[in-house]
Amino acid sequence: MQTEWKIAVVVPCYRARASVLGVLAKIGPECAAIYVVDDACPEQTGAHVRRECRDPRVRVLVLEANQGVGGATLSGYRAALAEGANVLVKLDADGQMDPVLVPTLVAPILLGEADYTKGNRFFELEGLRSMPFLRLAGNSALSFLSKLSSGYWDVFDPTNGFTALHAAVARRLPLDKVAKRWFFESDLLFRLGTLRAVVCDVPMPAQYADERSNLSVRHVLPEFAWRHLLNTLKRVFYGYYLRDFNFASLELVLGVLATAGGTWFGIAQWLASSESRTFTSSGPVMLAALPILLGVQLVLGFLSFDMHNTPRQPLHRRLEPRR
Repeated sequence: MQTEWKIAVVVPCYRARASVLGVLAKIGPECAAIYVVDDACPEQTGAHVRRECRDPRVRVLVLEANQGVGGATLSGYRAALAEGANVLVKLDADGQMDPVLVPTLVAPILLGEADYTKGNRFFELEGLRSMPFLRLAGNSALSFLSKLSSGYWDVFDPTNGFTALHAAVARRLPLDKVAKRWFFESDLLFRLGTLRAVVCDVPMPAQYADERSNLSVRHVLPEFAWRHLLNTLKRVFYGYYLRDFNFASLELVLGVLATAGGTWFGIAQWLASSESRTFTSSGPVMLAALPILLGVQLVLGFLSFDMHNTPRQPLHRRLEPRR
């Protein structure tokens, strides 16, 4: 078991000049390095940190062009990996995440129980009173879509940016392919799912004050829905037809075909009866209903298998050399 850990914190910054120093001041001594990534911030947050912060752990990276929260985080990841970090923590600069919780966040990784941990603001119902209703409803919908696209059915709050990642797993991820903007956390879950890494939720309180979010729900919702659909199709193809083929694979194919066939036959019979102005007999109705019922049962069987197929053996244990 590894006895020495180097925990690196990546802090992507965009319009965070007013809050970033307070966030950095709360990061505890358990963290060996802090990477502040100025994502072409118009407020010159990076220069502000260089001028005002005296913490020797802080390195400031300034990106020439804005890459989004994902692109900034990935730049911090690469710098931390190059300097030998073992655990990569992402902490936003807006003050919504308490750096005091970093030891709790990384604990499952240090104990060898998980490859990736993330905050979940939905554990404590009392704390949800401070969460705006639009964010609460949108996060619930996105959580369900993320379960479909990632395969992590026991994970909630997928857009939570308070995360920790084992370095050995990070090196196996196709970082160049991970979404660089607001879809970053959700896409990272999909990529982790393709590696069958173990993901664990860590309870954290929801904190909302008067900060202004750069995220527009109206603009990102169509993009998120489309990207989740694509990732769901890719995940199912990779996991059940390319890398493996089992009874659940048959259930899904037969279920979709039966449901589609029954639906098509039912619509055809309904159109025919409408044109002839006659009632459809019970025989054609049953011929349409039975395939649909059977198909739905087969699809539900596939979903049940998929829910129980969540990875349980941490990947980093197989990637790290034995000591």
